[in-house]
Amino acid sequence: MRALDLQEYVRSEPVPLSVRERDRLNEIVPSLTVEPVAGAERTYHLKPGSVIGAFESGGLSVSIRPKLTIARVLFLASYAMGAFKLREVERFEFADARTLVEALALALAAAARRAFAGGLVHGYRTVEESAHTVRGRIRVDEQIRRRFGAPVPVEVRFDEFTDDVTANRLVKAAAARLGRLRLSLKRSRDGLHWIGATLENVSLVEFAANAVPEVAFDRLNEHYREVIALARLVLRHGSFEADRGGVRAQGFLIDMNQVFQDFVTRALREELRLSSHVFRSDTAIERTFLDEENRIRLLPDLSWWHAGTCTFVGDAKYKRIVDTRVPNADVYQLLAYAVALDLPGGMLIYAQGEADPTTYQVRHAGKRLEIAALDMSGSPAQLLARITRLAERVRSLRLEAGRARPAA
Repeated sequence: MRALDLQEYVRSEPVPLSVRERDRLNEIVPSLTVEPVAGAERTYHLKPGSVIGAFESGGLSVSIRPKLTIARVLFLASYAMGAFKLREVERFEFADARTLVEALALALAAAARRAFAGGLVHGYRTVEESAHTVRGRIRVDEQIRRRFGAPVPVEVRFDEFTDDVTANRLVKAAAARLGRLRLSLKRSRDGLHWIGATLENVSLVEFAANAVPEVAFDRLNEHYREVIALARLVLRHGSFEADRGGVRAQGFLIDMNQVFQDFVTRALREELRLSSHVFRSDTAIERTFLDEENRIRLLPDLSWWHAGTCTFVGDAKYKRIVDTRVPNADVYQLLAYAVALDLPGGMLIYAQGEADPTTYQVRHAGKRLEIAALDMSGSPAQLLARITRLAERVRSLRLEAGRARPAA
């Protein structure tokens, strides 16, 4: 199998590709730029966008390395999924993990060992079966319908105390999904096999990416929080398998634009101590339109609501830009939010290095648009301290919006 090693936002050296390989790359990673090399036949420069990870298709094994460290990517993604304990993720040993998939397998195995050391989570599960002995309650209606009154087998229903519960199913499914990928490190493979063996009595369930269940945590399963977040990351946020056009593809791909947005949203929400109903993401915002006819819908990444009124609006931007000047389109987008929501301004939050902090006072409109740059370097504690300072500015903008509105 031919291996391609690419890096996020970096143009590759010339790569020979067949027409089929080129088309498959475009299909699997639409954000990947495939540029023909002048004067060469079937040779291309490849430039990934914000999607990172690894996948295999046909005779190609493609790895897209992040511009951030692997440990930092895992921290951002896992924190966004609710694994607060992963603020210590950088203590994991990733030195020999060449890809995000390899590191994720190591992290999942390490988190599983810590979780299972506190005891496998058990719960009650309702079982309905045909049995030759009575256990629980006899399902009289089913007994008559299926057995015509015969004494055995008996249709019964009972509650079973078992480890075959959602939390363990998620972990086992994630380990199985990663185990189907090409892993070069023996300790990665051994760690995933250990998870499967430990959860031998747990059902192996295939979860669709858009139907991965959440787990409610309490004192009995709190020790699972970290491993559940990683498992849900594998199953929901980037893993895929496809079989199109007779060529099978499988891998783990994650969009750093979405990771950055989700991290900023959750981190600000936690720092401001607000619920998801009050401090909303773009998936939970009330229907907001720019025009009177309600044809131009707006979906800001960040919004703070009180009594049905938006009091702060913002967007989180991870994307690579040509230089440190903010793209006009981003500014126009934020201006549209401020106008539609009748706010004095708003905030664009970039990953540092993508834009310089600045403020734009919009002529004739009376709107002030702030640009913030979030430094992604340093320890998780340092990053969260910067979130604290960012949250203070969000509070200030909200207060200014309250003062700008006339009293009811």
